[in-house]
Amino acid sequence: MADSDCEIDGNQLIAKSLARFGVDCMFGVVGIPVTSLANRAVSLGVRFLAFHNEQSAGYAASAYGYLTGKPGVLLTVSGPGCVHGLAGLANAMANGWPMVMISGSCDQNDFGRGDFQELDQIAAVKPFSKFSVKAKAIKEIPDCVFQALAHTGLGRPGGCYLDFPSDVLHQTISDSEAEGLLGSAAERIREEKVVSVENSQIEEAASLLRHAERPLIVFGKGAAFSRAESALTNLVETTGIPFLPTPMGKGLLPDTHDLAATAARSLAIGKCDVALVVGARLNWLLHFGDPPKWSKDVKFILVDVCREEIELRKPHLGLVGDAKLVLEKLNKQIKDDPFCLGRSHPWVEAISRKAKENVSKLEAQLAKQVVPFNFLTPMKIIRDAICALGSPAPILVSEGANTMDVGRAVLVQTEPRTRLDAGTWGTMGVGLGYCIAAAVASPDRLVVAVEGDSGFGFSAMEVETLVRYQLPVVVIVFNNGGVYGGDRRSPDEINGPYKDDPAPTSFVPSAAYHIVIEAFGGKGYLACSPEELRSALAESFEARKPAVINVIIDPYAGSESGRLQHKN
Repeated sequence: MADSDCEIDGNQLIAKSLARFGVDCMFGVVGIPVTSLANRAVSLGVRFLAFHNEQSAGYAASAYGYLTGKPGVLLTVSGPGCVHGLAGLANAMANGWPMVMISGSCDQNDFGRGDFQELDQIAAVKPFSKFSVKAKAIKEIPDCVFQALAHTGLGRPGGCYLDFPSDVLHQTISDSEAEGLLGSAAERIREEKVVSVENSQIEEAASLLRHAERPLIVFGKGAAFSRAESALTNLVETTGIPFLPTPMGKGLLPDTHDLAATAARSLAIGKCDVALVVGARLNWLLHFGDPPKWSKDVKFILVDVCREEIELRKPHLGLVGDAKLVLEKLNKQIKDDPFCLGRSHPWVEAISRKAKENVSKLEAQLAKQVVPFNFLTPMKIIRDAICALGSPAPILVSEGANTMDVGRAVLVQTEPRTRLDAGTWGTMGVGLGYCIAAAVASPDRLVVAVEGDSGFGFSAMEVETLVRYQLPVVVIVFNNGGVYGGDRRSPDEINGPYKDDPAPTSFVPSAAYHIVIEAFGGKGYLACSPEELRSALAESFEARKPAVINVIIDPYAGSESGRLQHKN
């Protein structure tokens, strides 16, 4: 028999389909019935990053989709593995990142009879995915794979799901027939029609900005995903309009830019009369665009890839389209009829003055060296160490309540897509998964995680994964002994038969998190003083090897729930 007519099974055909589409990396946990699928994919040039838990692997896949612009792929076993993976799939949907979760499932003939790890997985994933499909026979595999991968990027990017029953994985087909099916599947994938904003809308947007007294440009991770940094820079520097990034929009323009309004956020959003919002949703992160945080008379120009989002928010003007493409058209329109506020414009001066005032106050606080550590002292030391590295800047991963909030104010982003945090959904536990995704997606960059001890705990075992793959990741744990920091109960809350138990917010005091990574051959550091922290940062940054720096923080520093105390 000719080689072209040899038989291949479902695992091989899935691997071929993934490779043919251009998938170059998968994250996941192997086991029944998908171990062979992982091995086959690796043999075809798809890198497989094996995790300890599907939840962390799912977070990695979602972040990989954001960082690369290509679908991140998660592989799980059936039943409980699929359920564990839902966290990553839901995170991708909430953040608008392209991702596919692939799960094995029980034999179709045994479904409904209590088979091993039986679950109606198509029904389970429905609330968390934009498209899901089950391959019921081997010949359906290429179409299913290509459809799911393509759907991740249609409209607003998001998560899709592929279900492969174990009997389908074991079916066989000739290699020549498989090649024909792959070719047909590729031909059927439609390219999304690029939505072109009407010239009249671009003209109206330019006119609104031109005639505004206090214009503001707001941008988020949707603009980062679109690679809109050049177009944004052109718009800001041509018009002289101040800008405000959302947390993961930081770095599209440097935080150090003269027109950055981050340090004058309350003034900027409270007083602007026209706000161009690009790739950012008017959700809780932007106070829904509502007063009193925003002026009741502000006119929003909302640029979003999703028409439904614009219809939901009802802005003064909605521009449906890719952020980069819309901004390029807007720049062309303004170039034909230019305007610029100038640094002496009253609005620009007001933003600049307030920003400098607030930065001065923060720097005065940072100048105080507090030991035992508060949050500010170690954060300044970390900021200085990261800034000293220059370009390419490290990718910063941040999670936690106080740790993330303080870090957002202190740490400086100067390059695009170099900040990953809890995101739209406020997801805790993303840290190590994001670190691994970032290291794989951007191998030329160091990855630095700055995490609270609670956030670290969700996925701490993945430090073994860092060591196994020798990834250039330094994890800095702000260890204040618990969620928000130790026992913060009031006297009237310490009652009942279990009053002597540790508080619900408490962990083991001064836990030796740095020892965990040493068990696997990584490097651990304990930092209780500025000198110890500086030394640990210098050594670990230079080594570019897996490391954990355990920074001991005063358990009473910071505040409960960080900046969201009103919601707790």
